[in-house]
Amino acid sequence: MRTTAFGVALALAVASLTGPAQAHPPTTPVSVWVTTPDRAELLHERAPVSFHDGASDRTTITVDPRTTYQTMDGFGASITDSSASVLYRLSPADREQTMRKLFDPKQGIGVSFLRQPVGSSDFTAASAHYTFDDVPAGQTDFGLEHFSIAHDEQQVLPLLRRAKQLNPQLKVMATPWSPPAWMKTGGSLVGGRLQDDPKVYDAYARYLVKFVQAYAKAGVPVDYLSIQNEPQNRKPSAYPGTDVPVRQEAAVITALGPILQKASPRTKILGYDHNWTTHPGDVASTPPGEDPETDYPYKLLRTPAAKWIAGTAYHCYSGDPSKQADLHNAFPSKGIWFTECSGSHGPNDTPPQIFRGTLTWHARTLMIGTTRNWAKSVVNWNLALDSTGGPHLGGCDTCTGLVTLQPDGTVTTDAEYYTIGHLSKFVQPGAVRIGSTSYGTTGWNGQLMSAAFRNPDGTTALVVHNENDDPRTFAVAVGDQSFEYELPGGAIATYTWGRVRTDVPQELMARAATASVNAADAGLLVDGDGSTVWQSKAAQAPGQWVQVDLGKAQTFRQVALDSGGNVGDFAPGFDVAVSNDGSSWRTVASGTSNSQLTTVALRPTRARYVRVTQTGSAGNWWSLADLRIYR
Repeated sequence: MRTTAFGVALALAVASLTGPAQAHPPTTPVSVWVTTPDRAELLHERAPVSFHDGASDRTTITVDPRTTYQTMDGFGASITDSSASVLYRLSPADREQTMRKLFDPKQGIGVSFLRQPVGSSDFTAASAHYTFDDVPAGQTDFGLEHFSIAHDEQQVLPLLRRAKQLNPQLKVMATPWSPPAWMKTGGSLVGGRLQDDPKVYDAYARYLVKFVQAYAKAGVPVDYLSIQNEPQNRKPSAYPGTDVPVRQEAAVITALGPILQKASPRTKILGYDHNWTTHPGDVASTPPGEDPETDYPYKLLRTPAAKWIAGTAYHCYSGDPSKQADLHNAFPSKGIWFTECSGSHGPNDTPPQIFRGTLTWHARTLMIGTTRNWAKSVVNWNLALDSTGGPHLGGCDTCTGLVTLQPDGTVTTDAEYYTIGHLSKFVQPGAVRIGSTSYGTTGWNGQLMSAAFRNPDGTTALVVHNENDDPRTFAVAVGDQSFEYELPGGAIATYTWGRVRTDVPQELMARAATASVNAADAGLLVDGDGSTVWQSKAAQAPGQWVQVDLGKAQTFRQVALDSGGNVGDFAPGFDVAVSNDGSSWRTVASGTSNSQLTTVALRPTRARYVRVTQTGSAGNWWSLADLRIYR
């Protein structure tokens, strides 16, 4: 009787934050920038909105500034030899305008990361492929006496220097597509391997250091360096490439690490620089009797060379971004960078189809998919191409860039300009990704996706993508303040705001969960992933319950029942009970809900187990994207 009386009395004192937002004076203003797949809005600044006190009955993206993840380095593309050639076809005035549109954080999108080829790639405007130490066939240059970056001094380096003037926070990564041919089996830049010789490993390491030093002297310091683009791509299509198995990459890095640290302490080494998963074509091309090394980045980080490796670089052409999180979980002290993905198109695709398809795929997979899976950078391929998708020498003939030079001499912006711009213009280098609920998937499920960042200046940037073709109205909440917004189908929005004056509780990590119905999926309640949903798989009925285990007794003051994008699948009535042993329970709150997110406020309560029991009935299922407990 005492327990029942206590529960009723406490329930009367509970403030259950449900129902539509209350009418209060506006507080923090929010800037809104939107891009739609029909090009009706292109990084268009809409009228601002404001946070208000109170909650919403809509699907709610909860931003949690107390939960932090990786620090961001930047967002951008590559000034390939082809991109440089395209930009130099413009008049000086038009080239300057285009560079400002790309790199100026105020007048443009503030591109903040460039991945530069060391020598030739498939996107080369020259008539032949090259490196920075080419000698006639049959000759060698172990003294690197013929080393020269004169090729890049013509167009690439002037553009890089101007980019750094426009955005002083710009970071530069360097990646070779091939060592000089004299270092390789077969004597060609296309295909082959490094000769398995310590003298060659040493020469290649010194070649890379000379490149870093030469670029620094030319006014473009190199922040990151990988030793081979796509080391498992054994059969590049008429462009430079090299098969570099793990043992050879480790050998080169072991030789490179000490001398690079001495010559350029700022330059960090990144490993792998290839796809999320080994491409089936790369597996099929594995020499007979050799390991296809489908776990390449794991193997590399288990070698002694790992001491010199800051982290791993990934590309988008096989697999999905979740592989980044898998590697992070295995090696949490090593960083993750996403360093290449090109938009592409079919032979019969129209420009509107190309724009829509590229925008929406890149939005969910790269903008949000990579950053929610620990990427410190999001980098596309070519910065600029012409209307034929070139110039290129071998390789891709359907690739797109951030901008395109049209036959009439105008420069147009592509989908990648906007997917990168929605990040680079608002998320400053040094920003930290913070917690935000996200209900969509990189595989498309028609829900809302989000990623949130806290900038060094204290502002917050929230990127939201509506995967659905139809408009979606949703809420954004920070603590006990929120705002509602409708986003067109397929659209991207970036919301920015300053400090929100609200008490933001800290989430407690639950160890396990169970349920009275569909217990097999109960772990989805506490996986921190709003795109995975526990469902009762039966009509809602009194007595159904879900339960979480905090691992030990802890003090908390809020319970959040988040039904995410499963509209209407909230519990119409509920009890919240707690226990220290999982057997003896006391009710600490009761309530009703008509909201996708129901936040139940409690007096400070200490317990190990929290159980939410259904007290209402409904013909639809009970769905919970997450059940969260807050201190």
